[in-house]
Amino acid sequence: MTSTDPDEVGGEQMIGLKGRTEESEEPEVPEEQRRPWSPREARRIRMAAAGTIMAVVAAVLVLRLSAHPSLLTVGVYGAGLILCGVVIELSRRGRTRLGTWLLAVGLVAVAAADQLLGNL
Repeated sequence: MTSTDPDEVGGEQMIGLKGRTEESEEPEVPEEQRRPWSPREARRIRMAAAGTIMAVVAAVLVLRLSAHPSLLTVGVYGAGLILCGVVIELSRRGRTRLGTWLLAVGLVAVAAADQLLGNL
């Protein structure tokens, strides 16, 4: 059975309206403008990614040198290691976007140079 007590119905409506007015006081931020990470988290993520890529590049350098010892191989992968170090430093100083772009473009360049070295 439903109750028709005016206090009970009014109380439920007041709670619902009160909750809506509190939410409407906060400015609505569109979904695409919300930042998924804080700046500190973004720096740490970029530094961890660059460090992981640096370890992978070092491992590939050792494998390539065991198969084809060449000064060009050392130069290309050495440049990749230096690039990762620069990205870590940029991220530490708060330049995460620049570091991300530099890392992406640099890794594409290292991969292209590796393909060219493989064909030689």
